[in-house]
Amino acid sequence: MYLVLVNYVKPLAVIDELLPAHREFLEANYRAGTFLVSGPREPRDGGIILARAGSRKELAGILEQDPFVREGAAKCEIIEFKATRAGKALAILLDGEC
Repeated sequence: MYLVLVNYVKPLAVIDELLPAHREFLEANYRAGTFLVSGPREPRDGGIILARAGSRKELAGILEQDPFVREGAAKCEIIEFKATRAGKALAILLDGEC
């Protein structure tokens, strides 16, 4: 499992222009089962994505398709971790049935 820290590197005006295309990118990856949870950070200086992928390299390739990244408006940091515990609401993440 991966935690992706999305860090904006361009002004929010640029981010807002790219937001519709970014949301389409997110939706496509939710449908594919890659993205599990996502949302903006507070304060609004980036976002967070919880993801599953076959490898870090595979996920990096997917993230390169994000309009934010493609247009140089954001950079992503990928943190890999092994989920070993979860509350009842997220227990499904441990058994791979997402």
